[in-house]
Order: sequence, then structure tokens, then C-alpha cells
Amino acid sequence: MQISGYLPKYKKTVFALILSVLLLWCCKAAQAQPLPLEQKNTITKNWLVYQSESAELLPYISKVHSGYNALHQWVAITDVQPFLVDFTAPKDLCLLLNNKLIFKADSTAVYTLDLKKYSEGIKPVKGNYLLTVWHPDQQPDVASFKNHITEIYDITPQSKRPFAVKFREYVNQNAFILFILLIGLIYGWLRSNFPADFAGIFNLGTLHDRAGSMQQAPLIKPIGSWSGVLFILAFSLSIALVIAAIHTNVQHVRLFNRLFPVSEADLTTKIIFYTFLVFGFILFKYLFLKVMGFIFGLEQVVDLQYREFLRSILFLGMFLPVVMLLYLALNAAMPQTILLISNLAVSLLLVLAILRVFFVVNTKAPILNLHLFSYLCATEVIPLAIMLKLIVFNF
Repeated sequence: MQISGYLPKYKKTVFALILSVLLLWCCKAAQAQPLPLEQKNTITKNWLVYQSESAELLPYISKVHSGYNALHQWVAITDVQPFLVDFTAPKDLCLLLNNKLIFKADSTAVYTLDLKKYSEGIKPVKGNYLLTVWHPDQQPDVASFKNHITEIYDITPQSKRPFAVKFREYVNQNAFILFILLIGLIYGWLRSNFPADFAGIFNLGTLHDRAGSMQQAPLIKPIGSWSGVLFILAFSLSIALVIAAIHTNVQHVRLFNRLFPVSEADLTTKIIFYTFLVFGFILFKYLFLKVMGFIFGLEQVVDLQYREFLRSILFLGMFLPVVMLLYLALNAAMPQTILLISNLAVSLLLVLAILRVFFVVNTKAPILNLHLFSYLCATEVIPLAIMLKLIVFNF
């Protein structure tokens, strides 16, 4: 089913879907939460660099001072509350307070540090402390330094102790709800306008009919039809929601945030980022299989392997919105259980898809053949292990 044949007929509907995604992105349902007025210990964006010629601290300008490996900031630290700072640190990043080493990163990770704890025993300079961020090989990413959000709420009788401090993550679930509705609209539009393609992928009986299922239009040319693109987009968005939910639950140990720092509260940006990452991976996998098939001399199995992989993940991806509904309904009551269910859902989706590929390829050529088995390990097992490490076992 070629794009050229269906673009005039469905142009307005597809344009409306794309416009909806752009509007969601622009609205950004979950923005970073401001600090409450009661929060005194705060870190700002007013970073400084030390000019040896004039022996002065000057305002840091990213485009001008790109060669500096040490950035500084004057901070005021009071004793009435913690001074918690979240930041992404590469290995060997050092933090100093009044030129005294207080922290060194032993690995690349997202850290939370209480500056008040380390200020004890250090004398302030005119009431302030000089915070220095230094790395031996590169300029620190000071944009990742953010205040750890706190909330003041009542926990004791009013006559005794009206306020106390509790730390919590602000997770606005409106973004999840809006994207689940968008997924439902995409699947509903596909079922109404491409019933044959929809049935060919999501009919349980066609799982055993490899010859028939492989002839479905979205599987023959995944990016050569609107249905193929939207099927992959719906799956990418579904798994992006689950990944974002997993990484929202796992506090301060998210591997994706170690590589691409994204605000914890900005779920919309994170979901869109993961969606395009998954979408690009699916398209890149075909090129990767072509290259590996040429290297191993197994070009004849590449199309069958890729189509079965695509068919498996699209079919299993239909269950991901159910996982997200469980997350929205039960995460507040039992977050650990929901985290386990989300991890298992992603793991089973990836593992079952790979097992299905092995089974189908085995019908064409025995995988006990060492050459074919090595090829499948290089193209399926190793990427599977990497994805599980990045998505699930990231702590």
C-alpha cells in the first residue's frame, strides 16, 4: 500500500494526528516545578570562571568560556534545612567548597548531594561559600545542576508542630494520559481505515500463518505506506511511555539521564525523545541486518528475519497500553510492584520477539548451523542484551 495512493484520501486525517503531537509537545503538560518560597538553600545559573590574568571571577558564558574545566558559583547555605542538589556527573567530576574537595564521582551517574552537610566545619567568606565544579578532561555540564524539589506539608497537630519537610518527586501524569489517548486514536484510525492490515498484524491466528502474515502491506514495506509508519509510531509511543514510567520510578539511577540529561518533571520531552529513539532504532535495524547479512553471506534470511521481528513487536506492543493503565491506577499505592510489572513487560516483549525470530528463521535454515547461529547472536542476542541493560537493568 504505497504512500502515493493514499496520501490524497487521508491527508487531512494524518495531518491532524501530526498536529496533535506538535501541540502536545508545545504545551508540555509537565514543566519543571518551581521551588517553594520556604526553600532557602538554592543553586542558581549564575556560574563564574576564574581569569588568571586579572585574578577575578567573571560571569560564565558558554560560547566564550568553553575551554574552562572549572566553573564556580557563590552559594548561601543556611542551617535550617538541607541543601540538596541533583546533577549528572561523568566519572572523576569533582565538587569543592571553598577549595576543599567534598565529592568525586566514581562513575557516570545522576547524583544527589547535600551541600549543607559538607559545609559543616568550613568557614564562609562574607556569609557565602564558593562552590567549584571541576573535571580534569572536560568542561562540566553545569546545566544539569538543579535544586532537589521539596514540599512543605502538615503532619502534626496544629497546636504543636504545624509544618515539616518531606522530599518527593513531582510526577505529573497528565502527559501519560494524553499520550495514551493519542495511541488509542492512532490504533482506532488504523483499524477503521486499514482493516486488512490491522487484522493481519493483530489477529492471533495469523501468528501461525507465516506465509500469509508476511504479505501484509505494513510488513512488506514498513515505511512505504501510511499504515506501516503509523503502526511503528504507535508501537514506539507505547513502549516510550513504559520506558518513561520505569525511569520515573527508578530514582537517580536512570542510565538514559546519564547520557542525555532530561528534567525529571518534563515527561513530555522525555516521552517524545524515547519515541523517536525507538522509531529510529526500528528503521536502523533493517540497515544493520542488511550489512550483517552481507558480512555473513546470509542475505536470503534478512527480509524474513526483519519482517518477523517487526510483526512480533507490533503484535506484543498492543499490550503495552494496558501496562500503562495499571501504572496510572496503582503506581501510587504499590510502586515497587508496578515497577516490576513494567520491567517484566518490556523484557518479555523483547525476549519473545527474539525467540519468535529464532523459531521462524529455523524453519528456513537450521540454526544449529554454527554460521547461522553466530549471525543471529550478532544481530539479535547482543542487541537484546544491550537494550535490556539500557531499559530494564539500569541500576
